[in-house]
Amino acid sequence: MASGKSTGKVFKNLAVEEHRRPRVLVLGGGFAGMNAVKALGKLPVDVTLIDKSNHNTFQPLLYQVALALLSPSDIATPMRTILRKARNVDVLLEEVTAVDTEARRVSLKDGPVMQYDYLIVATGSTKSYFGHHEWEEFAPGLKTVEDATEIRRRVLLAFELAERQAVETGSHRPLNFVVIGGGPTGVELAGAIAEIATYFMSNDFRHIDPKKSRVLLIEGGPRILPSYPQDLTDKAVKQLNKLGVEVHTDMMVEEIGPGFVKVKGGDQLDSVVTLWGAGVASSPVGAMLNVPLDKRKRVIVDKTLNPNGKSDIFVCGDLAVFVQNGKELPGVAQPALQMGAHAAKMIGQDLKGQPRNEFRYFDKGDMATIGRFSAVADIQWPFKAHWGGFPAWVTWLAVHLVFIIGFRNRVTVLAQWAWTYLFLSRGSRLITGSHELVGWKDREGVRDANVSRPAEVPSLKTSGDLQGV
Repeated sequence: MASGKSTGKVFKNLAVEEHRRPRVLVLGGGFAGMNAVKALGKLPVDVTLIDKSNHNTFQPLLYQVALALLSPSDIATPMRTILRKARNVDVLLEEVTAVDTEARRVSLKDGPVMQYDYLIVATGSTKSYFGHHEWEEFAPGLKTVEDATEIRRRVLLAFELAERQAVETGSHRPLNFVVIGGGPTGVELAGAIAEIATYFMSNDFRHIDPKKSRVLLIEGGPRILPSYPQDLTDKAVKQLNKLGVEVHTDMMVEEIGPGFVKVKGGDQLDSVVTLWGAGVASSPVGAMLNVPLDKRKRVIVDKTLNPNGKSDIFVCGDLAVFVQNGKELPGVAQPALQMGAHAAKMIGQDLKGQPRNEFRYFDKGDMATIGRFSAVADIQWPFKAHWGGFPAWVTWLAVHLVFIIGFRNRVTVLAQWAWTYLFLSRGSRLITGSHELVGWKDREGVRDANVSRPAEVPSLKTSGDLQGV
């Protein structure tokens, strides 16, 4: 992280004036919050980390849990384990219900009212269905470990139900998987579904052919991966097409129901599993701060990550709106990590009586994986590179392995990747929970979908191929 220029202002906290250890509350244990807490653990402050979950999740690999490549414990680590050596840090499994910025108090759902001298808010974002909350039942998103295991259950169960139907009737409902949203999450999910159907499950069933599954990636805008350079978007589309994924752009979703997706123009697509990656909403904690918000309910922060001049509050990660060089920082891991570290560093400078520095984001680039041996990468540091395919995939593996928390997790993930990619075997294909799939019984008689395939993907399967045996 590169710090910006000095503000020239020294911020004196009441705790410093009273010659006592400052109390720092950190709300949220994601990338920003955890990075802040780890840095604060080295300062003469008393820290309390508050989160609804007891674990820190490496979100960039959630889709691999969702598609049975990794287990939840491979990418999620208990916060108490991470912070075991930070003796000045407490962890509370709690939910924030109110924040009084004047009295410097945070109210919790079941716990006490917490007093603070400094508050770091890093509660991130949640899924947004643009006012259609009822869609979540039919199209789960991917933000948590629980989301990932639910997606895994639905995807694996779809193949099992198709096999059972083929045994009973001699044919089966088309295995159409629809992913809504062409950002990195949607692209990675679509590629992973196509890959697991084509390479990992093709020999496991006797009465269906998983390779005849149909995977559709629907994007409302003119192209997928809109924040990436155009040539990398083009490479991603080609790589997705090679896997058999149909990419539909400029296609707006009007309705999602049990077993179907209706798009603008009237076409209705049968879908055994629909997944949502089209939007996020800010954490409700932002609105509790009584500070200016943008139209997406994110907190507008200044150059030192403080909202509305409140020097005792830092807002970091997805919840913060920070503009640099005329552009808002993206809601991804790297800005969150750097913001969290900067907030902790500025508290340290307050304690030393030193002026704060402006936050300056250091862009290291963007990456997205499409499937085995395939990715796109726009690298800015430690060297500049702009590529797709196998080199980008190797870079993606290395970078993500470095940032996984915990030596055991790194070793486990590396071993699992090696086994999976060399032997085409996924060991986490466990179906837990209900054996009911929303929408399956509603549309058991469906035998084809109405949305046509893009003309640029002539090699894709025809609807007749989806009839089963």
